[in-house]
Amino acid sequence: MSYQEQLAHLATLDGIASLLTLVVMEIVLGIDNIIFISIITGKLPKSKQPRGRFIGLSLALIMRVILLFSISWLAGMKDPIPFFHDTFGIDFTGRGLILLAGGIFLLVKTTTEIHNKIEGKDEGELKTNKTSFASIVAQIVVIDIVFSFDSILTAIGMSQNFIIMVAAVIVAMIIMLLFSGKVSDFINRHPTIKMLALAFLMMIALLLILEGVGQEVDKKYVYIAMAFAFGVEVLNMRMRKKSNKAKAVPGQEDSKSE
Repeated sequence: MSYQEQLAHLATLDGIASLLTLVVMEIVLGIDNIIFISIITGKLPKSKQPRGRFIGLSLALIMRVILLFSISWLAGMKDPIPFFHDTFGIDFTGRGLILLAGGIFLLVKTTTEIHNKIEGKDEGELKTNKTSFASIVAQIVVIDIVFSFDSILTAIGMSQNFIIMVAAVIVAMIIMLLFSGKVSDFINRHPTIKMLALAFLMMIALLLILEGVGQEVDKKYVYIAMAFAFGVEVLNMRMRKKSNKAKAVPGQEDSKSE
């Protein structure tokens, strides 16, 4: 299909429906990326966090567009690497190795973050440990590469229209960029939500490792489970808020009587 035909298809109802479906899928698949960026940029000073999020998501967009322009090379990443097959009898693919390495990296990072939370290390203490802007960006780049592979392979499987794929990726990343600040503030403002987000990332890391070794897992079950857990935590937050208000009222009355 030529570019003119692809543009013409984009103007049809079927093309618009495909675009909207892909945008939603890209946003859903990008949630874990936003969570990771929100948590990792939370180590930066408040004034530098928006810049860190902007650079992180911009790099994710660039990475996805580059991969879209390398569809033939990306398709070859699904083929077994002869070295591993001939030497160890294991059918490792290029995509599998990237997912495995990214999963291990994400697992180490989330485990470390959870350990710091349990040990009671606050953000101020962590920021004094030479956490540089460059190191934060480097970590974002590593995880962007991993999540970009997953995102683009899904896009390729859902549509054969290159222009629709590029447009969906760009629109989805712009939407995520606009709302990333609110997501980040919400996560960092609520410690229990942050722990839930870290647990979500740990689960994603385990899925990446499983996919890296050739065990395909349907992620929709994970997303449904995490959405349910998030819903329960929101109810808990509302309950705690009402409980704190109820406790505050008698205290106010006692202070007035004194």
